[in-house]
Amino acid sequence: MEYDRAYFDAGVYRIGTDCEKWDGMHSETGDPDMIPMWVADMDFPSPPAVQHTLADVLAHGTWGYTISGEADEKALRDYWARRHGLNIPAGAVLMSPCVVTGLRLCVRTLTQPGDGVLINPPVYGPFFASIRDNGRRIVESPLRTDESGRYTLDLADMEEKLASGEARAVMFCSPHNPCGRAWTREELEALVALCRRYAAPLICDEIHADFVFAPHTHHSVLSVEGAQAISVMLCAASKTFNIAGLQQSAIVCLNEEMRGNLEREMNACGVKSGNAFALAATRAAYTGCDAWLDGLIDYLAQNRDFVLRYAKEHMPRVRIAPLEATYLMWLDCRALGMEQEQLMKALLGAHVKVNDGLFFGEHGRGFVRLNIGCPRAQLEAAMERLATVLG
Repeated sequence: MEYDRAYFDAGVYRIGTDCEKWDGMHSETGDPDMIPMWVADMDFPSPPAVQHTLADVLAHGTWGYTISGEADEKALRDYWARRHGLNIPAGAVLMSPCVVTGLRLCVRTLTQPGDGVLINPPVYGPFFASIRDNGRRIVESPLRTDESGRYTLDLADMEEKLASGEARAVMFCSPHNPCGRAWTREELEALVALCRRYAAPLICDEIHADFVFAPHTHHSVLSVEGAQAISVMLCAASKTFNIAGLQQSAIVCLNEEMRGNLEREMNACGVKSGNAFALAATRAAYTGCDAWLDGLIDYLAQNRDFVLRYAKEHMPRVRIAPLEATYLMWLDCRALGMEQEQLMKALLGAHVKVNDGLFFGEHGRGFVRLNIGCPRAQLEAAMERLATVLG
């Protein structure tokens, strides 16, 4: 099969499937004409290899207790070696339902109640909740931005908060959601050096690792020298292959003591990962879908470039952060002079739903996040409606 422009242009009809992105939006807004450009899943069918594997599991007719074993770990390890040049040793992987579960488990395991956990806002909303809901303190070290809207780390500020003991651990997003950064090896080396200097565990969410656009490259934190002793990497096939509803992810930790502590916390909390459909789909995604993924990345890059061209012509006051990674574009609408509530209300009035920048913390005020993981016709329609408010 050719995974070309025509394949992804076809998309998939999702209404009436209990889909949060479409059905949840329509239920919330009561607007059947609303276009969903928000929650981070894509309006494309999952790869044929995943669909065929799930059909085989369904045809079996019985779905009793299921174990995850060597085949699941090997599929993940081979995939990360093949796609990202990361060699994960056998036995370093724990299976988990989802990356957010992994974030919460890491906070509970690697910090103590009352400890500060450092994050770099604007950042994925569940980072805040994972810390707050587990009785830890949120310590913010906001990202800096240049004239182009590109974000960078404020390493001096991060060091000050680690050195003072205000923060005891770091929760990091790589690639970054919503700012679209693919962190360079040099940036990751500086981050790891800080964490090692102050004995701070580094919890790294790498769920968007597969969505990095040339000439940029994803560097796993575990590929950085010295990171293995202090780091936990969280990953999943869910975003990449559009199988988030199956609930399957992995926790990768090369430090045996840390990994043992994580496993004990998982057992104490009753966190299990053995869904027969999820495990089979993930194995299929990791072993038989590279051509599909290559086609997807090309398509998303074209969507990104379309948005940039369209916005330059029709929304000149909106600054868009350069999209190095993810399929989520970060739009700075502050030049429009609208309050956040007014901005979001106006966009809903234009029949398009995007993510409110405040979902990513106070440093997202004046921003919205746009999901470009959809067929071009849907994206074009959404951009035309956005322009009526943002133009």
